[in-house]
Amino acid sequence: MDANKRQRYEKISIELTRLVGGRENIQGVAHCATRLRIVLNDNDLADLKAIENVDLAKGVFVAGDQVQIIFGAGLVNDVYEVFAEYNNMKNMSLSDLKTVANKKMNPLQRIIKALSDVFVDIMPGILAAALLTGLSGVLGNLEFVQANDTLYGINRLINIASGAIFGFLPLAVAYSACKRFGGRPILGIVIGCVMLSDSLANAYQAAQGTVEVTTLHIFGLGVDLVGFQGGIIVALLMGFVTAKLDIVFEKKVPEVIRLLLSPLLTTLVGSLLLFTIIGPVGRGLSSGITNALVWMTQNLGVFGYAIFSALQQLVVITGLHHIFGAIEAQLLADTGRNFLNPLMSVAIIAQGGAVLGYLVRHRKDVKTRELCIPSFISVLFGITEPALFGINLRYRFPIIGGCIGGALGGMVVYFTNLAAVGFGTTVLPGIALTDPAGNGYINYIIAHGVAIAGGFLMTLVLGKFMDKTQEEVPAVETKIETTEKEIQEETIKVPEKEVFFGYADGQMIAMEDVKDDTFANKVLGDGIAIIPNSGKVYAPIDGTIISIFDTKHAICFASKYGTEILIHIGVDTVNLQGKYFTTYVKDGDVVKKGQLLIEFDKEQVEKEGYDTVIPMIFTDLPEEKRLEKLTPNSVTAETNTVLVHSHIGN
Repeated sequence: MDANKRQRYEKISIELTRLVGGRENIQGVAHCATRLRIVLNDNDLADLKAIENVDLAKGVFVAGDQVQIIFGAGLVNDVYEVFAEYNNMKNMSLSDLKTVANKKMNPLQRIIKALSDVFVDIMPGILAAALLTGLSGVLGNLEFVQANDTLYGINRLINIASGAIFGFLPLAVAYSACKRFGGRPILGIVIGCVMLSDSLANAYQAAQGTVEVTTLHIFGLGVDLVGFQGGIIVALLMGFVTAKLDIVFEKKVPEVIRLLLSPLLTTLVGSLLLFTIIGPVGRGLSSGITNALVWMTQNLGVFGYAIFSALQQLVVITGLHHIFGAIEAQLLADTGRNFLNPLMSVAIIAQGGAVLGYLVRHRKDVKTRELCIPSFISVLFGITEPALFGINLRYRFPIIGGCIGGALGGMVVYFTNLAAVGFGTTVLPGIALTDPAGNGYINYIIAHGVAIAGGFLMTLVLGKFMDKTQEEVPAVETKIETTEKEIQEETIKVPEKEVFFGYADGQMIAMEDVKDDTFANKVLGDGIAIIPNSGKVYAPIDGTIISIFDTKHAICFASKYGTEILIHIGVDTVNLQGKYFTTYVKDGDVVKKGQLLIEFDKEQVEKEGYDTVIPMIFTDLPEEKRLEKLTPNSVTAETNTVLVHSHIGN
């Protein structure tokens, strides 16, 4: 990571730590593909509205008792690295964070989260199978493919590959579920093999009555020797049961025979439970889910479709949407068609239409463009979190417009009998999964066009009555000092001019003259810098210490009027890890102008090869304010040399 980026991420880390309630409120931190995930002791201490405006953040929400901040793929890795280092939590893994977060979840949340984790692990295989199925369907309808031996052969191989993955999906689910619930994954694979054993009658053939089914009698129970092809719910249950059996037997079986006896008992007991209890229960549950969904389409008609596609993205907000993967897999196994996929797809693109509607209303705002455009691009590939949490839910009326657009798209899905032959991908990539029967591809495009247009237009209409983003900002609320030990909150008006005094002895230079691109280009903000004569840094104004880096080379400080500055000692001195630095204040301390904050051994730092220039940066300076330097080049901390932070035109 280059110095410019690191400095920017350090600023983000300082601000985020303050906005989530300080280091003492952070239990753990990790990241996934797009989000920084933070578990807090008290979520109420986090200022979610302010976090939305943090540099590079595309949105924030709370899910599963995690504060999740969307930064985007790639970027989140770098932000996490600096944020975790700043908060001394760099060695925490995502699984560690899940453990911490799970302690705060209710039973229903834990179940939903577990289902999500199971399908996350095997989703690449599911996507591969789904896309191969769609590709095979497209190629199979082309005459020149059928007429060419080579193309026909390739298409046959594609069809075999996709069918094989779906055919062994219960095995993959059992493996992933066993792993997720703490068992040895290989035992999940073994149980999956039992479920699909050639010694059992094929489940599809048995349902059609084309194969003879053998029935055993165990403890007076009739056990049909039928396989579990398509038994996704059964596989989930068996993965859980196998994991728990493995854990129990690993604890109870004596160590001298554990290696031989423990897996034997897990497989034997698991197999008995599969055929006598888990299998029948799971089949009944699967049948109930499928029948309920089919009943909805047959009895509620267009209203059922419209309601589902209108509300589906609200389910995403709760995190309950992860269960749809299991339902879709079961629906495909039972009926061969998945009507939920296009319904979810039009619900997604409708929220993208709402983003475009909001963008049109605020097209002159640079921040809005930076947020809306990448969010919409994510929607095109089926990822709605940046759009939902960064824009639509944040401003309320776009989410309503998106839901209405989703309902309109759902109605088109109903009238065109649109369905998919797989699951796991939506919107642009999802067209490859479309059932081509009945002009499926054309209908897919029409449904999505109606949904995005509906979301766009309804957001524009609702925005005329509900858009409150241009409301006037209230007076600044901050803390002022009464005594050194007593602080009271008051609403105070920021003065026309705010004076910052010299903070070190030495020669003052312009920020552009600092020999570092990050500072010289004002990536972190505007300010001044001092080439120090000694290694002491003082408070430039009365205020409060927001945070001091663990490496002691930088301090974030706020004046009593809320103006934030960053005093950074040296260039790249973070690499010294605090060596040669001594702090005299701590986070939260209220300090007076001229009070000693940090002392460092200037000569030793320079011997290590580091520039000791000390920039003072105004990290959050509003556009209507400017910096005015009213000092000679040579300054001291005692001579009341000043830097003026003033309003323009006031």
